[in-house]
Amino acid sequence: MNLKCFILFGIFAFSSSIFSQNERVENLPTFDKKKIHFGFYLGLNQNDFKLSIKKNSFGVAPGNILVEPTTGFNVGVIVDLRLHKNLNLRFEPGLISNTKKIIFNYLDEPKDSIRDASSTFLHVPLVFKMSTDKYRNIRPYLLAGVSYDLNLSSNEQNQDDNTAGEFRMKTHNFMYELGIGVDIYLHYFKFSPSIRGVFAINNELKYDNVANGASQWTDPIKFLGTRGLFLNFAFE
Repeated sequence: MNLKCFILFGIFAFSSSIFSQNERVENLPTFDKKKIHFGFYLGLNQNDFKLSIKKNSFGVAPGNILVEPTTGFNVGVIVDLRLHKNLNLRFEPGLISNTKKIIFNYLDEPKDSIRDASSTFLHVPLVFKMSTDKYRNIRPYLLAGVSYDLNLSSNEQNQDDNTAGEFRMKTHNFMYELGIGVDIYLHYFKFSPSIRGVFAINNELKYDNVANGASQWTDPIKFLGTRGLFLNFAFE
């Protein structure tokens, strides 16, 4: 599934919210007055890597290292704290699974030119949710916050590096997140589709061992960090 599929999912979700405006009965009129409430979310993600290449390193230029993302899934819980009638603080710990293929197209041998980066993350975001006033049974909102990712698949401590076919990633990483969504108030619960971007703050690459000499895989890379698109469906 590519970016177009995410956009189509988003259009479908937001179109549903528009149709819900025809509902005349106000659902869950006191829901947003709760100081704390809980929920869960399910979703899809497409994670890429943002790459920055060093100058004059092995003759590698931007475009010589490619990333092929795939679609993964998200699942987690929501703890929502009401700070103001239009501002909430949300704690949304969950699990994220994703696989990426990294292609070093300046290397000839397939065993050298292709590396898989499969990851399962414990994703721990702390996000501010800024909402408009409720109109009938919908309420658009913006999201902004930071998150900590524990890479449960990390091989950072593995002594083998790319000379042995191991592309290593760091265990502890930090992100910032920006998104948009809409609350749809149904009869028994609140349904909230949202789209958000997740971007790495730190370099996630574990460089190859210096003892093995200059690395044709990691030495040309100045920065490698997650750049992801999340489509979440929350139930609260």
